[in-house]
Amino acid sequence: MQRISICVDDPTPVYEQVRREVIRLVTSGDLDEGARLPPVRQLARDLGIAPGTVARAYRELEAAGTVTARRGAGTRIAEGAVDSVAGGSGDGLAVETSALVSRAVEAGITLPELQRRIAEAWPGR
Repeated sequence: MQRISICVDDPTPVYEQVRREVIRLVTSGDLDEGARLPPVRQLARDLGIAPGTVARAYRELEAAGTVTARRGAGTRIAEGAVDSVAGGSGDGLAVETSALVSRAVEAGITLPELQRRIAEAWPGR
């Protein structure tokens, strides 16, 4: 599994960054249905954040049907989540946009620079 990462310079709340990263990994195919996510405490330790922050991200993912959590079995990508996140019941463009913004922030690209790049790529410009 590709690593989940967060960016302290991102104004997005950390739990949302974790949630967004899991969705990005599902969308990119790095996490398939049934794939196990790291335990809350382990991921919190790896990211240097509070376990409650990871737990909140996992709860939101579970409420959205992206993951299932069972004591003893861990937190896993839910059956049907890949299709749902990729464009079924969810907004695929919003997921892709979120992933693009995450990658830009990680690369140190500013909002005006990202906007300039998007404008340059826009058809009919």
